[in-house]
Amino acid sequence: MWQVIFAASIFQVAVLTNHFQRRLLDVLDDVEVDNLPLILSVANLCNKSCMHLLERCLEMVVRSNLDMITLEKALPPDVIKQITDSRLSLGLISPKDKGFPNKHVRRILGALDSYDVELVRLLLMEGQTNLDDAFALHYAVEHCDSKITTELLDFELADVNHRNQRGYTVLHIAARRRNPKILVSVLTKGARPSDLTFDGRKAIQISKRLTKHRDYFGITEEGKPSPEHSLCIEILEQAERRDPQLGEASVSLAIAGDHLRGELLYLENAVALMRIMFPTEARIAMDIARVDGTLEFTLGSSANLPTKIHRPTVDLNETPFKMNDKHLAQMRALSKTVELCKRFFLRCSNVLDKIMDDEPELSSLGRDTSTERKRRLGDLQDALQKGSSSFDKSGS
Repeated sequence: MWQVIFAASIFQVAVLTNHFQRRLLDVLDDVEVDNLPLILSVANLCNKSCMHLLERCLEMVVRSNLDMITLEKALPPDVIKQITDSRLSLGLISPKDKGFPNKHVRRILGALDSYDVELVRLLLMEGQTNLDDAFALHYAVEHCDSKITTELLDFELADVNHRNQRGYTVLHIAARRRNPKILVSVLTKGARPSDLTFDGRKAIQISKRLTKHRDYFGITEEGKPSPEHSLCIEILEQAERRDPQLGEASVSLAIAGDHLRGELLYLENAVALMRIMFPTEARIAMDIARVDGTLEFTLGSSANLPTKIHRPTVDLNETPFKMNDKHLAQMRALSKTVELCKRFFLRCSNVLDKIMDDEPELSSLGRDTSTERKRRLGDLQDALQKGSSSFDKSGS
C-alpha cells in the first residue's frame, strides 16, 4: 500500500494519495512496529501530501520501543532529531545519551559497517565492552552481509540466544532479514528455533508472516535456484524438527584407512550432484563449510557449472594413497556440506538419502565390499551425467 501512496504522491495524483492514506491510517495500529520506520520514511518523502500519515507515524515511533540505532539506519537526520526531541520532552530517554549507545559500542558497530572484523577484534581486546552488551551479533545479522556476520559468529565470543532490549534473539532478527546463509550460520552456532519473542512468536512465524503465498507454496524445479524467502522457511522448519546441533562426522574420516580415496570421490560427486540439482542450497552449504578454501574437487568452486561432467577414473583397488592435511581439510569441508544439506534442506536430504548411507558416520562406507562400493559410485556418477545433461538442455 505504501508503494501506491509514494507513486501517487510523486505523480501528484491527489485522489489516489488521499484514498490510500486514509486506508493506511485505518490499519496503522495493526502494523508491526518493525514496519513503522519504512512507512514513516515514505510519509516523510511525500511531505505535505501525507501530513496526517506523517504525524501519526511519528507519534507511534516516538512511543515505540524501537532503539535509536535502528531508527538511525532507516530515517533521515531531520526525522531522527524530531524523534529524539519528542522522546526527551516525554522523558522517555536520558538527556545524557539521548537513547544512543556509548562510544565504545558505537565504535564496534562502526567497524562492522566498515566490514572490518579485525578492528572489532582489537576493540574487544580493549575490554571496554563485549559483543553481547553491544548487541553486535544482532546488528550484524540485521545490517551486514553474510560474510561479515559469519566471521563475527566464528569469534564465538557472543551468546547467539542473547536477547536485545526488545526481546529478540539473533535468530529472530535473522528470520526478519530472510537471508538463508545467515540463518544457517546462526543455527549451526547453537541458536534455538523454539525461543519466543516477548509477544509469543517463534522465528519461523516471523519468517512466514513476511513471505508471500506464491513464494511459500510455489514449486521449484530441480536445477533451478530456489526462492530465498521460501528457503528460509524450509531451513527453520528443518531446524525445529532436528534441534540437536550439527555433528562433526567428518573427523572420523581421518581414520578411514585404505578406503579414503573412494570416500573422497564419493563426497565430491555427492556435492557436485547437489550443485546441479539444488544450486542455491548447495552454494549456501558450501560457503558455510568453506569448501572454496580446500583442495579443488570435481566441480571446483567456479561460479558457472561445467557443460559436461567427466566420469572420474580412480581405481578403488590400487594401493592406498597417503593421507595429508589437504585431503583431511577437503573431506571435512565436503562432509560438512553434505551434513548441512541433509539437516536444513528437505529436498537435498531426500536425494542424499538415496545415494548415501543412513548411518550418522560417513566412515561406514569403509565397510562396503569393493564391488558394492563401485556399483554405488557408478550409480552416483550416472546421476551426475543425467543431471548435467538436463542442466545443459535447460541452459540452451
